[in-house]
Amino acid sequence: MTLVILSCLGLIAMYAETMILPAIPDFIKDFNITYNTSSWILSSYLIAGAVATPIVGKLSDVYGKKRMLLIVMAVYSAGILVGGFANSLWFMLAARIAQGIGISMFPIAFGIIREVLPEKKLAIGQTLFSSTFSGGAVIGLLVGANIIQNYGWHATFFSILPVSVILALVIFRFIHVKVQPTLEVKPEVDLKGATALAVTVVSFLVGISYLEHGVESSVEFTGLFVMAAISLGLFIIIEKRAKFPLVDLHLMTHKRLLPATLILLIVGLCTFMVYQTIPVLIRSPQPLGFGGDAIVVAAVQLPFMIILLTGTVMSGFVLNRIGNTRLTAIGTIVSTIGFVSLLLFHSTEYMIGITLAIISAGLSFAFVGGFNIVLLSAPIEFTGVALGMTLLLNLVGQSIGPSLAAMYQQMHQATVEGIPGRFPTTEAYDSIFLMATIVSMTAVGLALALNRRKVTA
Repeated sequence: MTLVILSCLGLIAMYAETMILPAIPDFIKDFNITYNTSSWILSSYLIAGAVATPIVGKLSDVYGKKRMLLIVMAVYSAGILVGGFANSLWFMLAARIAQGIGISMFPIAFGIIREVLPEKKLAIGQTLFSSTFSGGAVIGLLVGANIIQNYGWHATFFSILPVSVILALVIFRFIHVKVQPTLEVKPEVDLKGATALAVTVVSFLVGISYLEHGVESSVEFTGLFVMAAISLGLFIIIEKRAKFPLVDLHLMTHKRLLPATLILLIVGLCTFMVYQTIPVLIRSPQPLGFGGDAIVVAAVQLPFMIILLTGTVMSGFVLNRIGNTRLTAIGTIVSTIGFVSLLLFHSTEYMIGITLAIISAGLSFAFVGGFNIVLLSAPIEFTGVALGMTLLLNLVGQSIGPSLAAMYQQMHQATVEGIPGRFPTTEAYDSIFLMATIVSMTAVGLALALNRRKVTA
């Protein structure tokens, strides 16, 4: 029962994330914001999750997993409620940050599952728990699109709020966790490191938004990139000195952990470039887009979500036959082929759906392979630290993806006669898909390097 209840966390979280994807053009219109600014609706959620996850993980070791899980769920539910009433960008960003803090409930849930399940059933339990993420994404996209089309995007938040509250009550009543012994030395929470990381990512992403203005905004984006570089340097210094760092820099220099972690960062980046781009392309008026509605967005992105679900499950079987490094290499190559195809063939919704399925298959293989490389390469006593670090950097990559896509959407725009507003042009989408191709090729290089190291080892 514990496994089933906790697995519902993945369902509701990914439902809440993908239900709003078809509404990205609506946010731009309703809040009167630019494409660059709209990317923060996704990025703020992910940055909050990246910062909160290691902090909440440490607090759960001190104050108890169940208690911290319920607190995080309360914050998450409050964010869902606020999102349903949002009438401005800042209102929405506050809601998204609260929802992003909810990401930190997953490591806690993993920890509870590890405590209550026998060791022989642990792998099955983790697989089931992980599969609910993709399942929730599929449900969220389909149900969310229909709600947006018929009732508006505000209603999507209210559709998941009762489920979130009921699930919290069920966890309170039926989940029983062993009382943790009081730690003689309580682990320190690396607030300085978390702050430096947040400043680094935020200043970098804001700097990206100024690139579209060229020379006119050279002072702004130069200053922001300098700030990002300085805060990154401070982050490295803080992590070297911290007793319980967010990112163990010693582990980061491991010859297999570093490339595997970078591959997972790239997987997250590419996934959220797709999330930011496709709804805008489908819903923009012809001839700059396809003139579709929220339901068409869901139909086009559905192959991506379904393959992500089935690919993650199938990769577990393939993994046993060909190994982690080969699976990762195959995944990066397939996703690169998919992005090249998307760059060349995005003139119809049908072709976009097919290429997204190819990309999704590659990304799912690369994710599972890379994740297992981290799991098996880290020293056994540092497995938890390595996985936490990997999740953190994967979230950082996800937060960068929407901003990169939105930068090109803002940079290349045109008008459509008789329709107010400006919309991304073909050059914008070509640039986005070319950038995704280049980034994916980088992942291929990292994966092939991993294979060579395995052969020579």
